[in-house]
This record gives sequence, C-alpha cells and structure tokens, in this order.
Amino acid sequence: MRGIGKEFMDKTRYKHMEESDQSKGLPQPPLELPQEEGQMVIALPRPEKLALGHADLREVIEGRRSVRAYSEEPFTVEELSWLLWACQGVKDIVKRPATLRTVPSAGARHPFETYVLVNNVEGLTKGLYRFLASEHKLAAVNLDDDIADRVTEGCYKQRFVKDCAAAFIFTADLYRMYWRYGERGYRYMHLDAGHASQNLYLAAEAIGGGACAIGAFYDELLNRALGIDGENQFTVYVTTTGKKQ
Repeated sequence: MRGIGKEFMDKTRYKHMEESDQSKGLPQPPLELPQEEGQMVIALPRPEKLALGHADLREVIEGRRSVRAYSEEPFTVEELSWLLWACQGVKDIVKRPATLRTVPSAGARHPFETYVLVNNVEGLTKGLYRFLASEHKLAAVNLDDDIADRVTEGCYKQRFVKDCAAAFIFTADLYRMYWRYGERGYRYMHLDAGHASQNLYLAAEAIGGGACAIGAFYDELLNRALGIDGENQFTVYVTTTGKKQ
C-alpha cells in the first residue's frame, strides 16, 4: 500500500534535498514574528525569579499522564509563566543569530510561535494570546467572548480545550525552518513539537497540574481562529493544561 504518508517520507529523504536558501546566501528569517502594532502586551514574571518546578525528576516522569479533566482551580500568572518558559523559553540569543531554548530544535531553528488560550488564569482576561518568547511576554491576539468556542470547535470539538486553565497551541513559522532544511524541514517541525509538548507535560506535573496533547484538529478552522494563513504559518500541535481534580 502506498499513500500520501509514504510519499511524504520518501520525498523528504536527503537524496531529494535541493540546495537550501541558507546555502544560496539568502537572508535568514527573523527568530520570532514581530509584535503587531497596537497589541496589548503583558510582561510575565521572569523565569529566573520563579520559585516553581523544584520536583524530583523520577517522580515527575512516573506521574506524567494525559489529563483531560481539570479542577476549577486557576493557574496563577507565575505558573503560566513557568509553563511557557519550560516549553519555549529563551535561555540565550547567540550571534548566528539563533535562540537557545529550553527544548531542542533542529539546527536551533525553533520554528514555533506559541499561542495560549487563557480560560482560567488569575489576573489575565480570558482570550487568545501569543507568547513573545524572546521578551517573555504575552501579546493579546483575540479577547472576543467567543474565541474559546472557536478554538474548541477547531480542536475537533473536544470540550476540555475550553475547560482547561490554558491551552497551548504550537504553530510553525514555515520559512524559519525551510530556510535551512527545505522540504526536510517539515519532518523536523513535527519532531520539535513533541519536544515542546513533553516539556509542558513535565512542567505541569511538577506544579501539581496535568496536560494532554492533541493532534486531532480541523486545520482550517483552528488556523482561522488563530488568525493565521495555514500555509506560511500553521498549527502543528495543541496541549491543554490545568490543575488536576
């Protein structure tokens, strides 16, 4: 049997790779998408000042499981800051330039823009935000009353997307990875998503929370809810988080 999946694996092998835009001397894309003019930006508690996440690694790994039912207890802003740092935090910006983050990425390309659907976080208005990783801030994207319903609809109508404290949506800025790796980069973006989501699982477990990764979503609906085009930037993975019941 040969289907689109096998064709993808074949066509993204090294033997089919063409000269990359990096090799051609084309300029590197920005490390992060720019903040939109007029966006409300919220500074998060700095990760180095957070007294969170100090837990026994073995216990955290053994306790990790997918959690789809959450308590009504909200996350604090400090806890949300910790989770964002754990899954996409920038530790350093080196002169290549490249960001060094809390998760690995092929060639340190780090293609993700992380959106957060805030449902139950103390001190934050419910709505959709984008994580400005290099500044460790949140930018408001959509604070409409129906945005949680629209994101949930895009996530295969899975109710816990709206019931969790915060849902993390990892979207790929395609050219950031494609510039170096061409078609092979599509593989790497999906591998990178696993790194980010697993860190999120462990970070949530370390603060008495839980997480659940979601691969079942309607691409068009979810991308539209986020306000992205679905081609140059598109959703790769979703992970819900919240306090355990």
